This record gives sequence, C-alpha cells and structure tokens, in this order.
Amino acid sequence: MQRKPIITLVAALVLALTLAGANSPAWARMENGAPASFTQLVKEAGPAVVNIATKREAVSRRSPFPEGFQERFPGRQDPFQEFFDRFFGGEPPTRDSRPRSLGSGFIISDDGFIVTNHHVVRNADQILVRLSDGREFSARIIGADQKTDLALLKIDLPNAERLPVLPLGDSTALEVGQWVVAIGSPFGFDHTVTAGIVSAKGRAIGAGPYDDFIQTDASINPGNSGGPLLNMKGEVVGINTAIIAHAQGIGFAIPADLARGIITQLKATGSVTRGWLGVQIQDVTEDIKEYYGLSSAKGAFVARVFEGDPADRAGIKAGDVIVEVDGKRVEDSRELTRIVADIPVDRKTPIVVIRDGKRTKVNVTIARRDDDEQEPPAAPEKEFSRLGWTLAPLDAQTAAQLGIADEKGVVVTGVEPNSKADGAGLRPGDVIREINRKAVTSVADVEKLVDAAKQGDILNLFVQRRASFIVLKLEK
Repeated sequence: MQRKPIITLVAALVLALTLAGANSPAWARMENGAPASFTQLVKEAGPAVVNIATKREAVSRRSPFPEGFQERFPGRQDPFQEFFDRFFGGEPPTRDSRPRSLGSGFIISDDGFIVTNHHVVRNADQILVRLSDGREFSARIIGADQKTDLALLKIDLPNAERLPVLPLGDSTALEVGQWVVAIGSPFGFDHTVTAGIVSAKGRAIGAGPYDDFIQTDASINPGNSGGPLLNMKGEVVGINTAIIAHAQGIGFAIPADLARGIITQLKATGSVTRGWLGVQIQDVTEDIKEYYGLSSAKGAFVARVFEGDPADRAGIKAGDVIVEVDGKRVEDSRELTRIVADIPVDRKTPIVVIRDGKRTKVNVTIARRDDDEQEPPAAPEKEFSRLGWTLAPLDAQTAAQLGIADEKGVVVTGVEPNSKADGAGLRPGDVIREINRKAVTSVADVEKLVDAAKQGDILNLFVQRRASFIVLKLEK
C-alpha cells in the first residue's frame, strides 16, 4: 500500500524529464556529452546563410581570398603567410571578370542586411549574393571596417519580401569546450556544415589592435570567411574570419559582442567611430611591476602621453598604470584599447590609475581615434665603448628617427658583443630613461650614477625600446 506514492512520484519525474526533453531543441539534447543531432539547428539556421561572390575587371591571381587580404598585415610576416604562399604561388596572372566564390555571410535583418568580412568584398566591382534557395541578388556595401575585418551589405528584394535571419548571441557567455557549428561555403561548396568546440577565447593573432578572437576546432577553410559560428541555440556567437594554413583544427572567429557595436555603427552611418585616450600603452611586465613596486601585473602601463590629447588634459602621466575605465577593470593593454574604442566621443569617463602605489581617479573626455599609425624606424648602429655600450644624448633628430616624442633620456648607440651591457639585454637604439628610479637626461647623468655604484651592484635601467618600456638589470 505504501509503494503507490513512490511509484507515482517516479512516474511523474520520468514524465517531466521526457516532456522537458521533447520541448527542448533537438540539437540541444545531449547524448554521452555530445549533441544528439545538429540537423534541426542547420535546418533552421541554414536559410539565413549566404554565399558571396565578386566580379572584378582587373588582372589578378586566382585565389580563395580577394586582393588586399594580406594588406591587413603590412610590413610583417603574418600568421597566414603559408596559406597565401600555398594558394598564390606559381600561378600566372589572368584577367578574369567572372564571378568568383569568395566567402560567406549571414542575414541579420529580414529586409536584406547581410554581415560578412571586409576582406571578402574589398575592391569588388560587383558583389553577388546567392541565397540558400539559389536566387542571386546584386549587393551594395553599406559600410566596412578594416580594423575588425567586418562589412555590412544590403540586397533589395522584390515585393517587400522578408528573409530569414540569424540573431546575434552573447559571445561573452561562451565557455571553452562548448559546442559550436560553422556554416559557410568553403572552396565554393555552398552550405557546408562543420562542428566542433570553442578551443580558446581572447586570442590575439596579430591582425590588429582589436584582436579578441574565438578559437575553434570546427573546420574553417577558405570560403568560410564571413559565415556564422553558431551556439547550440542557433545564435551567432562569432563571424568566421581566419585560419592558419596547414594547422588542423585551428580557426578564428570575431566575437559577436565585438561585432554588434560595429554593425550598429555601419548600419547607422556607414563608418565606425572609436574613442581615443591619447596614450601609448603596453602590458605590465613582471619587471615593471617590480620596478614600480606594484601589487600585481594587471592593468595597462602608460609609456607615453600625447601632448594636448584627452589623457594629457586630464592629468594622466607616463608611468601611470590604468586599472579601471568607466567602471570596467583593465587586465592588460589590449583590453584598455577595446574598452576605450567603445566609449562614445566627447563622453566624460572616469579612469582609475595607480601612481606611486596609490589609486588615483581622473575624469577624461574621450576624443575620436585616428587609426593611422606608423612604425618607428630602427636606430643606427655605432662603435662600442665603456661597460660595453656607447651612449649619446637624445637629440631631436634621433628622437624623431626612433619615433620618440620627447628628448628625455640617453640613447644607446652601440653594444659590444659579450659585454655586460650585452648580457643585460641592451640593444642599439634603446633609450635609457631612468637608472634606479632616477631620471637621466645626459650621458653625464648616466656616468655619475654608474660611478656611484659599487663593483657588483645591480643597476636597474628603465629603457624605452621603440614603442615599449622594459626594465633591464646591468651588473657594474
């Protein structure tokens, strides 16, 4: 007689779990730790994924990416060089005006707005979008942002037709190990589906100052660029954008949370405006932490403050460590760049810095960023002397050659191999700013501090090397 309530309770629990499973999406139900099926997800998301081809009247080499993609990495060996060598090398130039399948995209609004990569449509004379039902439409570029490699397209449909769309999801909520699905047109094969997991988050691959990629092992190939990376709810959590050639299971996607603001600006104005603080920054190294007596290596170290810019007007100084902006904690220099970029121009923003071991709050009115950046030239090499180094005053001409804004410090013009200066890691072109926390502005200042030290003493050199500051230890 007492078994009835127990049996009834167990039956109710089984029924509830069965109904819960029946009401959840098929692809969200798990079997042995993996989704039972991606079929329903693909059926629902697939119609909003498009193939993008371009037509160009120009001499070019046949390639899976358009001309100009490699220009995202000017003057350096980029991580995709093997890929370009493999697909570009050895094939003669041809004049080709036929449409070429270059990439993918996805529809974000039912009136025909489409997101893709900037490099997919760069320099195109005509853009053709092919929908999942086979229809083709000519598209126009509403706006593009080379810094994040995003572009927004628009197609016009007859009779006010409404298209299927994909929603942007929350990429911040993604966890490493979570299942994701990529849909695109690798090598021109429309609507190819691949699945995998989130391998890592916050990857920097040298693409630019706003690197914050999702790494995934879902197969991504040429032609996937611009297509969606989907979570198990069918939401876009990333825009597939990059691969490393010959590497298996390594692809990168722009996080949806980064793309959302860019897409909104492109749709509203056709361009992107970013905030500018007016500082040159770098990560806080363990050496800098020790040199300045900081409690942690978190934050962004201010290497230089640009005269007359927002940070300068607010009282931020070189040597400050920015640890908080607008209520958001700053872990490193890349995070500071992203946070400031998202702040509206002319907005007064509270910033917290560590200065002389104390937290100081300043209010900064953010300006508009100019993304034109130049790499400073290398310093010339000269002859050797004293302690294994040759020093010279930092004059205006040398400072300009090194890309340094002021003339404070002493430039290292030569380093003798196997000397103490060489062992400390000094290089020609380094600028010594301080020795043991004392500023040096002339060669005489350096000699005075060196002479005052005892044989075997360690001299802590605060050195500017191009755009970065480092701390080197030199034994007398």
